[in-house]
Amino acid sequence: MSVPIDLHCHSTMSDGLLSPEELVAHAASKGVRVLALTDHDEVGGLARARAAAEQQGICFIDGVEISVTWRKRTLHVVGLRVNPRHAGLLAAFATVRQGRDARARQIADGLAKAGIADAYEGAREFSGNSVMTRSHFAQFMVKRGHAKNVKSVFKKYMVKGKPGYVNHEWMSLEEAMQLIRDSGGVAVLAHPGRYDLGFVNMHLLLNEFRDLGGAAIEVVTGSHQPPQYEQFAKLAHRFDLKASQGSDYHGPGMSYMDMGRLPALPAGCVPVWQDWPEASQLQAS
Repeated sequence: MSVPIDLHCHSTMSDGLLSPEELVAHAASKGVRVLALTDHDEVGGLARARAAAEQQGICFIDGVEISVTWRKRTLHVVGLRVNPRHAGLLAAFATVRQGRDARARQIADGLAKAGIADAYEGAREFSGNSVMTRSHFAQFMVKRGHAKNVKSVFKKYMVKGKPGYVNHEWMSLEEAMQLIRDSGGVAVLAHPGRYDLGFVNMHLLLNEFRDLGGAAIEVVTGSHQPPQYEQFAKLAHRFDLKASQGSDYHGPGMSYMDMGRLPALPAGCVPVWQDWPEASQLQAS
């Protein structure tokens, strides 16, 4: 049974294909009734998405997905119910934007050495005024015929040891958690099954995340396989964390799962939205 709540998705303000308004319209067409927009290190699309959600009758949650470096690994933390006008949040993301641009130029330099010219300018055509991400490079390279789709670009060019890989230092987990708390938000560890941490490091991460004030982990997400739902439901229970869910939708052809297709959380999970006023919208589901 699909559940009409989606707390992780992206618009053109980061690396999604749909504008905030188009994304909300797509969510509505798929039966989503509670939605959070969580662009990468960016809150500029939230006001537009909220206005569109009000027109569609969708309960909207202000969100963001923050990139962090933890033990030399890149992880993502979703902040839900953040204040998009919080001065500290805006200042931090301005700094991240500068860092992303510097990383983008390094990626372009690496691709140029591999014979792919003008990658920075090509990626900028896809990113517009939004934050520059690796997905924009991938879209450019698909257009140029260097790969058949975005996913294959990442495997061929963007992973460690490939020409488009750049090791980047994001903000620390502690800094990200502090930002989310200071802006009134709730911290959720995004798609933990994607990190390939192993048993020991995953337990170290969840312990540290909880101790820093983390509230939940994504149990059901577009990039998790069904057996991982139970795996992370058990870890949530073990570390006294709530459970969240989100499609991580980026647009047609870019996502593992469409909006409106998320299954219910496994039995025994405590939903991160349990005490939210928006939860009343789900009672009829």
